[in-house]
Amino acid sequence: MLRKALAIFGAVVASALIGVMIAALLRPDTFRIERLATIQAPAEAILPHLADLRAWQGWSPWEGKDPALKRSYAGPESGVGASYAWDGNDAVGAGRMEITALTPPGRMVMRLDFLRPFEAHNEVVFTLTPAGAGTTVSWVMSGRSPFLARVVQVFVSIDAMVGPDFEAGLANLRRRVEKPG
Repeated sequence: MLRKALAIFGAVVASALIGVMIAALLRPDTFRIERLATIQAPAEAILPHLADLRAWQGWSPWEGKDPALKRSYAGPESGVGASYAWDGNDAVGAGRMEITALTPPGRMVMRLDFLRPFEAHNEVVFTLTPAGAGTTVSWVMSGRSPFLARVVQVFVSIDAMVGPDFEAGLANLRRRVEKPG
């Protein structure tokens, strides 16, 4: 009786694992996360907050997650070649980002390399589009989804994990840019 129960249990577990692996194989091997916000300011007033990586301390959603975050900057103060590396707690991990293209006033592209808690190499694009008296800011992150990441994504949406941080960051950026004074 026990032997039969263990065999059934083993078959159920094996079937579940095979199901998860098949579901992971059917998931796309790339991802894309995008969030938008309209800021009541021209693109020329917004872009400096993006192109100067030191300015991210004033609006980035990850800045408050580790008070002891270690930061280092390299390259020019802003624009193409400017880079920022960080090393922090489990909430922020460690990595590096570098501005690879800048087309004022409306587009900035970055390479984003995560080292910890997992290794990943992604592209980030900010696009600033006139919208009436303001500007719509699009924040997009895209990259490859290796098999192990797709297994995790069977259970947890990367968009649901990162999207709220993008929304918080854009809200912080809006407050920063629109503040009087």
